[in-house]
Amino acid sequence: MWRAGCKWIFLIMGTMIGAGYASGRELWQFFGEESGLAIFLFSIIFAISCNVIMQISYRYRTNQFYPVLIELIGKRWAAAYDVLIVFYLFTTTVIMIAGGGATLEMWHVPYWWGIGALSALIVFVFSRGLNGLLSINSFVMPILMIGLAGVLLTFILRHPGANDWHLQHNWPAAFTFTALNILPLVAVLSTIGKEIKSKKEIYIASVGSGFLLGGLSFIYNESLIQVSGLLSSYEIPLFAILKDFPYIMLFLMSIVLLIAIYTTAVSGILGLTARFHTEKVQSLWKLAACWLLLMIPFTKLGFSTLIAVLYPMYGIVNLFLVTAVLLYPFRNRYKSS
Repeated sequence: MWRAGCKWIFLIMGTMIGAGYASGRELWQFFGEESGLAIFLFSIIFAISCNVIMQISYRYRTNQFYPVLIELIGKRWAAAYDVLIVFYLFTTTVIMIAGGGATLEMWHVPYWWGIGALSALIVFVFSRGLNGLLSINSFVMPILMIGLAGVLLTFILRHPGANDWHLQHNWPAAFTFTALNILPLVAVLSTIGKEIKSKKEIYIASVGSGFLLGGLSFIYNESLIQVSGLLSSYEIPLFAILKDFPYIMLFLMSIVLLIAIYTTAVSGILGLTARFHTEKVQSLWKLAACWLLLMIPFTKLGFSTLIAVLYPMYGIVNLFLVTAVLLYPFRNRYKSS
């Protein structure tokens, strides 16, 4: 039970921690000053959302997201969100690729060379199969979380700041930040309905992931506040935090960030290729290459620009789905197993 619950926690964290989150750009876009309460509320809303989605998936033994969407918002809206998920996967994968180029650019690798190398590696995965990717995710996520938490806690201890809990005007960001991430949660958690063995696993996964993600988000946001004056000079905010750390730490965190970017980009391409895979087009790597060729021109907009424009838009559009998820327990009682 606990082992399975932890497995789902890492799956959820792997879904959440991509280039936008790991770089700090996503958190800074939504939170920042006066956001302690917002992050606390987010962790609660996030845990509830995970619980609801997993409960539906478990009850109907689903292996894809469409039945879960129908249960949450009905067939008409589910069809609309099916299109939205495709658009979301496309644009967020563009953001991942742009993030990879921006990360390598910090090491004096030309931006387009970095994007080309990352794209080639993505195609390589699809030509060799995904078993390696699936195994590396469970290995990488604990390293990523421990590495991030260690760096951020060290920074906070070196640069303590005062958090005024009386000034918390940014609390609505809890809903828009959850809304931003609700689509990948639905897309991923709806695939494990047949694998969940008991509701206890769901409670462990939802509460555990909410606690871990909320705690990590809080210390990350507090760290970003301390370097807020420098963020305009950095495409990757994490590097502003790391500027006074030893060179080796900057190098190691860059590798971890690149791995997070890479695995998230592969997941996005996988969702798109699976969605449009037909009998006429059997080769997944060719489909992946076609999608990447379509995406690469959009990376010219830049990593931070893409996040600044697209993420708030998704946060607003998906508020309807978040509302449906939060109201679901009141509209429907879970059937006893």
